[in-house]
Amino acid sequence: MSDKKMGRPPSENPLSERIYLRVDKKTKKVLDECVEELKTTRSEIVRRGIFLVKESLNK
Repeated sequence: MSDKKMGRPPSENPLSERIYLRVDKKTKKVLDECVEELKTTRSEIVRRGIFLVKESLNK
């Protein structure tokens, strides 16, 4: 048998860092609406938002 482990291969860019944040009800509602509309996760919406802000700072 091979010495390789079975299972999912390691990611090239693992999501190992965590950020905890608090939001008000209105912000959470808007975030959840975006999640529903885009069929993605809260985390993905936040990641996209971070890069949008960074892009606007570079202009």
